[in-house]
This record gives sequence, structure tokens and C-alpha cells, in this order.
Amino acid sequence: MMAALMAMTALSVDIMLPALPEIRAEFGLIDANAQQLVITAYVAGFAIGQFFHGPLSDGIGRRAVLLGGLVAYTLASIGCFIAGSFELLLLARVVQGLSNAAPRIIAVAVVRDIYGGRRMAEVMSFVMMIFIIAPVVAPSIGGGLMLFGSWHLIFVFLTALGAVNLVWMALRLPETRPAASREPMSVRWVVGAFGQAIANPQTLGYTLATGIVFGSLMGYINSAQQVFVEVYDLGALFPIVFGACAIALAVASFVNSRLVGRLGMRRVSHVAVIGFLVSGVIHVAIALTTGVPLWLFLTLLSTSLFCFGLMMPNFNALAMEPMGRIAGTASSFVGAVTTALGAALGLWIGQSYDGTIVPLTIGFAALGAGCLLVVLVTERGRLFRAAPPARASTR
Repeated sequence: MMAALMAMTALSVDIMLPALPEIRAEFGLIDANAQQLVITAYVAGFAIGQFFHGPLSDGIGRRAVLLGGLVAYTLASIGCFIAGSFELLLLARVVQGLSNAAPRIIAVAVVRDIYGGRRMAEVMSFVMMIFIIAPVVAPSIGGGLMLFGSWHLIFVFLTALGAVNLVWMALRLPETRPAASREPMSVRWVVGAFGQAIANPQTLGYTLATGIVFGSLMGYINSAQQVFVEVYDLGALFPIVFGACAIALAVASFVNSRLVGRLGMRRVSHVAVIGFLVSGVIHVAIALTTGVPLWLFLTLLSTSLFCFGLMMPNFNALAMEPMGRIAGTASSFVGAVTTALGAALGLWIGQSYDGTIVPLTIGFAALGAGCLLVVLVTERGRLFRAAPPARASTR
């Protein structure tokens, strides 16, 4: 059930990719990169919404927040369907993102309510595996729907998806935040809870690291349609190739679920950070010199995505590990910061598209280096194991 909620996010983003050229043509967009705003608008709303759903769920329970978000998501999807202008479509996409932040936050909070430590990382890997599989099929679903009509059919599908999940969760999801554990809702408490998340070095560090590396995925998603269609001239094969690359993410989540219990979250994710950086540096070096044929581009991209798939569930689990008492608010903090940072960095990469793959490869390498730097600072210069406790002051 939690994986289904998380998958809604990936579907809501990647299902739009085949429709972007048609949306651009229908609304007469002059700037070719303006079509990327259909993705960015959703992600911006998604980032903002996450600040509110977590604290609210800590105060009134998980179910009420989740069901309210699913109702709003379904209505926003209808709004996207009937939008008569590009501006209204973007507005509806923002609302869609705002409301779909609830399923994302509640899914992570419910997992943290029930599990902890490496077991939480194992469960999160399974949730993320389903979440990651969604991008594999999403563009094909979008392209398949457009065989029977216009891009509007995509939002018919998303409306049905929201309604099905609403009914399923209403009937089957128990409340994992009992009344006795709920926090009093006040501005002071919310500010204090966010302050706890910010003040915890592990939570803050791995939240920033997740956001930085997430920016590479958002940059890839923003420019994937243009790269595969315009640079490599794949045409109708774009959804298939895009999905094939995303398989690396699903495989990584499965591998992580098998390894993390034995090796630990840090060992697995820190090796993956190094692999992500090395792959990115090789990719940008070749792109700037000899050029990258399609087979090599797909190989290096899949390698980067595999490393990304090892980092994400472990970084999320490490960020959430110290936050058991305020799991909802902490999930809001982690989700909002990582999404906002990832969206901003992804927009930078996507809007830098110049008809070549160079901006994308530079983005991967730069963000890989930034992510490794943040991890090193968080762990006080060491990798593969937890940093030693800070020494108490002798003054």
C-alpha cells in the first residue's frame, strides 16, 4: 500500500513526458524548454505541500491527512484535464503536486511508525523499488494513452488512479499514529519540531545529500524527451529506451534490500556515491572530447541510475533514523527540502539543454561531487561507517 502511494509521484511526473511536444504545440509555446514547466510546476507544488502534511499528520493522525490529499489530487487531475490555457494547466499541476505530497509524506511516516534501523532501510528499499519501477512503465502508459486520443487522456488516467487509491486506503489502511502519541498542534510546536530536524547533523546532512543527488534525476527527467528524440533521434522508441534505463533503478532497489541488512546503510550508500561521481566524471569527459554514441550514453546513464538507486533509500532511512518521535514532521522536512532542492537543481540542468548531452553530463558530475562533499562533512571526514560521537567540551 505504501509503495502504491509512492508510485503515484513517479507516475504523475514521468507519464507526462511523451505528451510534452503535443502540449507545446497545442498551447503555441515558442520556447522549446517551456514544455518542461509542466514537470517543474508539479514538483514545485509537491515540495511546498510536504511542509504541511507531516506536522498535520503528527497532530491529527495519518489517515485523515492522507485521505484529504487523495481527494484533492483527484480533483486537481480533473482540473488539468479541463484546463483551457497553459497557465491554467500549470496552476492545476501545482495543486496536483501540493495534494500528492500527502501520500508521499504519509507513506514514509507510516514506515517509520512501524520500523526502525536496518529493518526500516529494508522495507524502504521495497517501497522505493516499486516507486522506481513506476518510471519504467509511466512513459509507455502515457504514450499508449495518446494512441487513443490527446494528452488529456493522461489526466483521465491520473484521476482514476487517485480515486482507486482513495477507496483502497479508506477501506484498508489502519491508523499508525494513535491518539496517545499525537502532538498538540501549535505554531510553536511545529517550529520546534522542524528545529529538531534541522539541528540533527545526521538528518540535515543526509537530507541535503538526497536533495543534491535527486537534482540529477530531475535534470534527466526534464530533458530526457529532448535528449532521446532530438539528439539521438529515437522518435517513438523514446518511452521504451527511457523505461529500459529506469530498470537500473529497480534493480538497485532490489540489490539494496538484499545487502543493507548485512552491510549497513552507510557502507552501501557511500560506495554508491563514489560510483555515481566516477561515472559522471567519465561521462562528461567523453562528452566534451569525442562525443558519446547512444550505446555508451545508455551504459553510463544506467550506471549512474543504478548508483542513485542504492543511495536514495539509504539516505532517506539515515535522515529519518533519529526522528522516530516526530516521524511525520521529519518526513515533511526531509521530503520538502529534498524535493525543492532537487527541483531547483533539475530545472538548472534542464534549462541548460542546448541540443547536446553536455549540460546533462556536467550536471551529473557536479551534483555527484556536491553529494560526496556533503556526506563527508556529515560524517566528519570518514566513509562507510558512522562518525564517532562528538567530544564534549572541556571548558
